[in-house]
Amino acid sequence: MDFSFTGPLIAIIIFLIWFWNSLYVIKEWERGVVLRLGRMLPDAKPAGLRLVFWPIETLYRISLRIETLDVPAQDIITRDNVSVKVNAVCYFRVVDANLALSQVQNYLYATSQKAQTTIRSIVGQFELDEILAEREKVNAKLQIILDQDTEPWGIKVTKVEVKQVDIPEQMQRAIARQAEAERERRAKIIHAEGEMQASAKLAEAAGVLETQPAAIQLRYLQTLTEIGAEKNTTIIFPIPIDIINAWVKKSLEPGR
Repeated sequence: MDFSFTGPLIAIIIFLIWFWNSLYVIKEWERGVVLRLGRMLPDAKPAGLRLVFWPIETLYRISLRIETLDVPAQDIITRDNVSVKVNAVCYFRVVDANLALSQVQNYLYATSQKAQTTIRSIVGQFELDEILAEREKVNAKLQIILDQDTEPWGIKVTKVEVKQVDIPEQMQRAIARQAEAERERRAKIIHAEGEMQASAKLAEAAGVLETQPAAIQLRYLQTLTEIGAEKNTTIIFPIPIDIINAWVKKSLEPGR
């Protein structure tokens, strides 16, 4: 048996094993963080076919795509002492792969915990009506605070949305009664405004009729025409108020 090719063959096999372990394909949405003898290289490797000198260097892939984090429901007491449950969704992405690997052990878990504590602290500063009616304001403040806290980790929080606010059943009934009372108040105001506008128009009409006394007789005839069009047997005979007043005064005179 010829052993002259054994050494080169073993060397080729070792080289192929080294080359296979040193070759990495980094996807377009990933960055490769390289540690050389425990020290992190300042620049992460971009997408493409990359060669890492194994075992001296070690490569870690970090995704740069937007992550969706579902924040579980948190028990919160609002500023007006109402107990609510609030859950939210957080969108964030890694902007610095080196910081995301070196500054925090698990950036997904750390961001999740930071989002929960931020929601409890920030939402508790608002009243219940503000949380329900001004949700964009709450979302904006949550996004700013959470983005500032996660910036040292190389993470950018793009958006935070409060998905659902669960309130106690008793508070729901109280809110329903408040909404009903508000509707009744608006209805009364609208009705009063209508009466005021109608009285103003009647005053204008009375002024016009006062300048033309014959117009009231025409109005009487028009009313009779409208009643007669309904094919009923009711007969209405208008009597001027002045005649009735004169008759009443004569009946009240002494000796009558």
